[in-house]
Amino acid sequence: MLVVDDHPGFRAAARGLLEKAGYVVVGEAEDGLTALDAARTLRPNLVLLDIRLPDMDGFDVCARLTAQPRPPAVVLTSSSDALAFGERVAASSALGFVSKQRLTATALAELVGMM
Repeated sequence: MLVVDDHPGFRAAARGLLEKAGYVVVGEAEDGLTALDAARTLRPNLVLLDIRLPDMDGFDVCARLTAQPRPPAVVLTSSSDALAFGERVAASSALGFVSKQRLTATALAELVGMM
């Protein structure tokens, strides 16, 4: 798994929570370009991707990630509720959305189980 978020505190908290639940976090990225490079290098099977990044829109990053050969599954996240993004979440190539406040290993597993 690759965790992509511009806030180091959230990346650390998400990593700890997910590793404790048995996920293997192979890397972290703080912005969209770094995420794209990390995904090419690390080849994660899952990317937890913040929608609001400093350099690129998370929806654009998601589209680029899932257009790669053998693409990772992507789960979008944000401190905002999914309703704030209208139909963009449903129209994206992501497995789904989990708000940062509701991020748990169980919530992620429910989406990943849909793979």
